[in-house]
Amino acid sequence: MSTSALKICPAEDDVEVGDFAQPHVMQVAEQATRRIAPLWPLKHFVAVNPFLGLTDRRFIDAAQVMAQAAGARMTMPRDFYIDAIASGRIADFDLVTALRRTQGRPGLPVDLSALKKTLEASKLAKPAPLATVVDIASEISGHDWSAFVIERISQWAASHFDEGQATWVSPTRHQGLFEAWRRQALIDRTPEVMGLRGFRATIASLPTTIEALFRHALARLQLDDAGLALYLHRLLMSIGGWAGFARYRVWQSELRGRSDATLLELLAVRLAWDVALLDVGESAAAVASQWAKQRQRFDPSDALDSQLAIDHLLHTAYELGWQQALLDQLGKVPTSIAAPRKQVQAVFCIDVRSEVFRRALEKSSTDIETLGFAGFFGMPLEFVPLGQVHGHAQCPVLLTPGITVRQSVSATSASEESAIINLRRVRERAASAWRWFKMAAVSSFAFVETMGWTYAAKLLTDAFGWSRPVPEPATLGLDANVVARLMPSIEPVNDNGHASGLTLETRMQLAEGALKAMSLRKGFARLVMFSGHAASSVNNPHASGLHCGACGGHSGAVNARVAAAILNDRQVRQQLAENGIVIPADTWFLGAEHDTTTDQMRVFDQDTIPATHAEDLAQLQDALCAAGSLARQERAGALNLDHDGDIDAQVLARSRDWSQVRPEWGLAGCAAFIVAPRQRTAALDLAGRSFLNSYDWRLDTDFGVLESIMTAPMVVASWINLQYYASTVDNDAFGCGNKVLHNVVGTLGVLEGNGGDLRSGLPWQSVHDGERLVHEPLRLSVVIAAPIEAINSVISKHASVRELVDNGWIHLFAMLDGASDLQRYRGALLWERAP
Repeated sequence: MSTSALKICPAEDDVEVGDFAQPHVMQVAEQATRRIAPLWPLKHFVAVNPFLGLTDRRFIDAAQVMAQAAGARMTMPRDFYIDAIASGRIADFDLVTALRRTQGRPGLPVDLSALKKTLEASKLAKPAPLATVVDIASEISGHDWSAFVIERISQWAASHFDEGQATWVSPTRHQGLFEAWRRQALIDRTPEVMGLRGFRATIASLPTTIEALFRHALARLQLDDAGLALYLHRLLMSIGGWAGFARYRVWQSELRGRSDATLLELLAVRLAWDVALLDVGESAAAVASQWAKQRQRFDPSDALDSQLAIDHLLHTAYELGWQQALLDQLGKVPTSIAAPRKQVQAVFCIDVRSEVFRRALEKSSTDIETLGFAGFFGMPLEFVPLGQVHGHAQCPVLLTPGITVRQSVSATSASEESAIINLRRVRERAASAWRWFKMAAVSSFAFVETMGWTYAAKLLTDAFGWSRPVPEPATLGLDANVVARLMPSIEPVNDNGHASGLTLETRMQLAEGALKAMSLRKGFARLVMFSGHAASSVNNPHASGLHCGACGGHSGAVNARVAAAILNDRQVRQQLAENGIVIPADTWFLGAEHDTTTDQMRVFDQDTIPATHAEDLAQLQDALCAAGSLARQERAGALNLDHDGDIDAQVLARSRDWSQVRPEWGLAGCAAFIVAPRQRTAALDLAGRSFLNSYDWRLDTDFGVLESIMTAPMVVASWINLQYYASTVDNDAFGCGNKVLHNVVGTLGVLEGNGGDLRSGLPWQSVHDGERLVHEPLRLSVVIAAPIEAINSVISKHASVRELVDNGWIHLFAMLDGASDLQRYRGALLWERAP
């Protein structure tokens, strides 16, 4: 249901709202929904900044809002920093520097001595959120109505939003969200059975449109604009997971230029419960009386809580200690030596996991240099798997795919490919029918009784990692010989009105844009390899979160192969040469895939490589194999592997173990984003904690590439960093809890246990190894090798970037040629020399 289709409140829905009948109530509600970050479903789960709707505020002010709206922390518990001071992780210099930067902020100690005395006496509890009407009803009655309301909304939302998991489809899912809930609420006796007598009658008496409901609720709650916005935000955070999924629906619609009221309608559902509990139940009068007192607290104040200010100061000092070590490394300017032409240039995703493999690969062969670029390689495409009509986006979620590429089978005729497609569809339908039979409410019992014993062998092979619990979705219904021949096709075709492939003009635009963006305009090697990445794991609901975020939570292999195919096109090369980018005749482009779980590399389309490059390819394969072994050895410590055993075998076993909660560590540890030529970081061991984006500002005449980096990869890196950050500092509020307890719901997300809200963020096992934190909670430190004037120009031009750097969501540094040229951004386009 779109906002443009919202019904005008009919006469029977009119309510007396007195002084609270404000015509812009829907604007206030819309404002509240904008504070919710979207939650992508499991099939393309990507990292999202959980504070996305609050970046227009300072980090510390957002911390106060989240404490009120969700009872959430945005820094670690106070004891964490006290221990860091005691161990020397936070030095006195860091504390003094942090005090200097926050000088004059109310509530802070005046000096280091006063700060330490404050810490000696501090024992702080986690903040409690502001109480809603439902919370007050729980406190007065002694019955946990808060949990009950979340449970009822969650069960209904799981049924309404289900995308194929449920056998029985909700009969009202075709209706608008609020109307669908209202129809079910009118026949659901559960609230009355639990003690809310008259609940259905009360719901029936409420307005039937969301705009009328918001006006009615405003009159009943008697809140002003600011108080109402905070209250509605509080309601949304009480069902934060489902609110995030609804926000995702809105996000997707807005990318396509459409309006969407999904989240507003979900907010109306949650609001209806509060309004109802003012009128129903034995404690209704007491609840209304207590609410009259409680609503005064929904008055956002500019006064900052002094304890939050101290925690923010301590966290700033904690970050300063880590930043100093990073800046000391980057301050060592490498000796400039004219490098001979390399045998191989390997372009990897900027993902922090690539940093480990890139170091290992460069160590394995001096004839290889690596570059970093967003893992979709400048190819914003929709990829349609073989035999399907619709595909999925292979690009960052900030973008909308501009082209479509279909999967085909190499070295086959049209009739043979058609036969393969038809066979696949038959097998998929059979698999779906078999799954329905196994899971149906009645036949499932007969299935277990008669067929259960035949699964003994399957259970055994799955347990030992000899087989997958379920088929790989990308290969379902295909024979092994066909899988080996699958490839993306860039040839322009039009199949029953569905256009796909790339015209020469489009290929040229993509090729030139990609090469300029990765600062690769000359000095091409004999082999240039684009390496996408994916991860191997089984029985892992969040598997897509380990894939390439730049490819929408999918493998980047498709993008790598498309980029290679375009740049091997002779016509494209001819036009590039006319535009000043001359690719040598003996340069060949390859597509490849880096498995970040196993550190194995797969090079695609080897049969198309010229015979003149066979030796180059063989040497590359040897180097990739050696690099994989080195990378696995480096990661073994973090994975707690047995160093006396076979490391390679242990890593491979994790990728096939259906009981493994940590097949790999993903992007845990991410802390820096470095935008610079590779020679500035090639000699450094950055411990797999830095996003590395290749960039040479001397080739960026109009700084258009810098602008694209700061508005896209830098923003995405901050999303990833802040999701890991939030899931670490407060996993209850921003993470999804214990992986062992997860149950997939609607194929959309997970519940922790058998009920409650849809969980967002990362599992605790993704940031903690059971004994210690593996992800260190640090806001992203961005280091850009470019003139300050150019960086300031981008900041001035883009409000979204300005909010990130001016409000303290990321730390920004500029790095030029000299060791003394590291500058720290202070805010408001001002800089200072970094210590």
